[in-house]
Amino acid sequence: MTGAPLHLAVALDGAGWHPAAWRAAGARPGELLSAAYWAGLVAEAERGLLDYVTFEDALGLQSAAFHRPDDRTDQVRGSMDAVLLAAHLAPLTTHIGLVPTTNVTHTEPFHVGIGIATLDHASRGRAGWRPQISSRAADARHFGRRATPQLTDDDVTDPELIAARLSPLFSEGAEAVEAVRRLWDSWEDDAEIRDAATGRFLDRDKVHHIDFAGTHFSVKGPSITPRSPQGAPPVVSLAHASVPYAFAASASDVVHITPHDRAGVAAVLAEVGTAVERAGRDVRERPLLHFADLVVLLDEQPGEAARRKECLDEWAGARLASDAAVFTGTPGDLADLLLDWRGAGLDGFRLRPGVLPHDLTAITRGLVPELQRRGAFRTAYGTTTLRGHLGLARPRSRYATAG
Repeated sequence: MTGAPLHLAVALDGAGWHPAAWRAAGARPGELLSAAYWAGLVAEAERGLLDYVTFEDALGLQSAAFHRPDDRTDQVRGSMDAVLLAAHLAPLTTHIGLVPTTNVTHTEPFHVGIGIATLDHASRGRAGWRPQISSRAADARHFGRRATPQLTDDDVTDPELIAARLSPLFSEGAEAVEAVRRLWDSWEDDAEIRDAATGRFLDRDKVHHIDFAGTHFSVKGPSITPRSPQGAPPVVSLAHASVPYAFAASASDVVHITPHDRAGVAAVLAEVGTAVERAGRDVRERPLLHFADLVVLLDEQPGEAARRKECLDEWAGARLASDAAVFTGTPGDLADLLLDWRGAGLDGFRLRPGVLPHDLTAITRGLVPELQRRGAFRTAYGTTTLRGHLGLARPRSRYATAG
């Protein structure tokens, strides 16, 4: 392999990232809520030696506009809990990272922390976590405890306007991540003695109250879940604007960004770099990996992916709109783009297949071999944990005494 290894992840969501994907040839809309469907997708992603898969999650039904619900019946509606789904898939896989999304606006950090830690135990060190704030005010009505900002149609035309309106939620979210990280650290690695002969199961001095007190909540701790194989599963976030860049700079191990061309990659990376400096983060001690998101439709024959997208757009009644760039072409064309954009400073990419399983298979059996031929991607897994795949060191508990 020449140069730094290219990291690849895949975002799995329903029938695919095109809203009409469920109507495409080969799609399996009747199986979207079946365990076998998801097991097959993740097995295919692992066959392609990908670093990790992400699972979307939400507190309300999907909608065409992300900031408010709708009554459409021509698009996929309904999903499963991402953490529970990942936990089911953990024993069915051996190497690939599993990164569920959870909401941190209406979910307690304690519950999230033990859920992700449990997933890390179940997967033997392959869990990650994508915290997400609640961008839809309607979701708050499911809980009846608080109100959150209602974005307007004008707000959603500009990522900076969205970020400004939701800034308090990002601040709260950063506190949630910090509380969860402290809960993960609350058990030292050797806290469990498990010595039946002496009757000592636990060293109580190595289980710590975290006594977290933030602006929005406090958490006493400790966690009920012992320290997991990775110590701290990698935290992944999606960022489009200055406020989420600041969130990533303080809270994340991997940030997904959404540039639309190579120049955009450089511009966004510069903004993230500025946010990292403002946060006072030492990236030598705590690296921050940068992945670009792309929606992809791939076919071996030139022009076929574009034709397929045109058909899907017609069924949807509108051209595909996305926060991320939309790519149509051959696996070779996509390899060219990925390697070109990597030259601007990216560590990797998270690809969003337009149609499942078609475009996932095109990634694993078309794109991956093409990158391997160019010496740009692994030919076998060399590690067994998600931190290992990403080249991130396992952190020591902050509460462990030196020596």
